[in-house]
Amino acid sequence: MAAMFFPYDFEPRFKVLWRFSGARPEVDGVTVEDDTFVATYGKKRVETSRANITGAHITRDYSWLKAIGIRASLKDDGLTFGTGTAGGVCIHFDHKVRRVAGPRAHSALTVTVDDLEGLVTALGYDLEDGAQ
Repeated sequence: MAAMFFPYDFEPRFKVLWRFSGARPEVDGVTVEDDTFVATYGKKRVETSRANITGAHITRDYSWLKAIGIRASLKDDGLTFGTGTAGGVCIHFDHKVRRVAGPRAHSALTVTVDDLEGLVTALGYDLEDGAQ
């Protein structure tokens, strides 16, 4: 498979917030290759093998307070790279990826890409239930 790039859905009304957190519309997003998954958000980066991904599903309708910027979940060890509120893809990992924000390594990453369905499909998961 050739590398597939999924840019973030940068909602213009939050430009000050995502720019403040370091996101760059011209370069940041998610890249999926045969063996590698990479998500960038400014100077922050999550990289892991495709084999480490155990699921991917779409979530929708976020509160802007929880969706914009780099966020570590207060409930678990999840991480968000957020640029908009419409929706995102939550990607689960078998082995936690290194800590980017918050006190712990991360077992999941939510990314607000502009092609939610395309990213889930590129990762090899079903759109209905996130299963392979």
